[in-house]
Amino acid sequence: MKQLVIATRGSALALWQANHIKDRLEAEHPGLSVELLKIKTKGDKILDVPLAKVGGKGLFVKEIEEALLDGRAHIAVHSMKDVPTELPEGLEVGIIPEREAPTDSLLSVHYDGLKGLPEGAVVGTSSLRRQSQLATLRPDLKIESLRGNLDTRVNKLLNGDFDAIVVATAGLNRLEISAPKQEILGPPDFLPAVAQGALGIEYNKDNTEVIEMLQFLDHTPSKHQVMAERGFLTGLDGGCQVPIAAWSQLDGDMVRLTGFVADVDGSNPIRMMAEGKVENAWDIGMILAGKVLEQGAKEILDRVYARESA
Repeated sequence: MKQLVIATRGSALALWQANHIKDRLEAEHPGLSVELLKIKTKGDKILDVPLAKVGGKGLFVKEIEEALLDGRAHIAVHSMKDVPTELPEGLEVGIIPEREAPTDSLLSVHYDGLKGLPEGAVVGTSSLRRQSQLATLRPDLKIESLRGNLDTRVNKLLNGDFDAIVVATAGLNRLEISAPKQEILGPPDFLPAVAQGALGIEYNKDNTEVIEMLQFLDHTPSKHQVMAERGFLTGLDGGCQVPIAAWSQLDGDMVRLTGFVADVDGSNPIRMMAEGKVENAWDIGMILAGKVLEQGAKEILDRVYARESA
């Protein structure tokens, strides 16, 4: 193969991720020419509505997957936290490169961290998971919806629209974006989205030539973490727009998974842990989801879905 096409969203972060994979592929396979096919997804087009209210899974991947299925592209590079757990027939996300930081970051112009925010401060986030955990730690804050690409969101902070915003640390690292005041929000107090910080490469299952070309990118420890966390999400039948969090840690051949579900206002938090061998990572996630559902997570998620669809 001399030419390969990567389907990607057109945001600065998505293009950084696609170009990162492009550069690695061209370095590994001399003579290979890689092109980017930029595609606008439903999630990119609808910016005036909170993500959870747009509804449906795969808001940032569906149109990209159509390009894989109709042959316009050979592979797609995704942020794994955007990828639904059910994929179209014939497609597979089988390559997980080394994961970036899974944490979130609180950015502000004037205030030092979450504790330093004044009472009633306005915090922007597009995520019900972040909203839920912020409400648990600081119930006095006023949480407002913040949509748009990462650079757009940071610019809204710098323009004075918010006292602080919460975004993924990985995107800040990749685009080298910062704010005057920054604080990492991470475990154990603040758990990330499922597979946050990880990239996933999707392709047609029957394209053995492409699959072989991609193998050098696969990072086994990151894949084990992603499998455990996505197993948990699958067991809860959740999408990326619900207050579900998961965090996996590896210790030798063992994986320890912490799962979290709560109401959007931070009430009724359920937090549980499971562990086992890395080769059973997916099953560990599914088992933990079952335990969390038994503790009342189903009722919480039903309430969230009913509220967001109203």
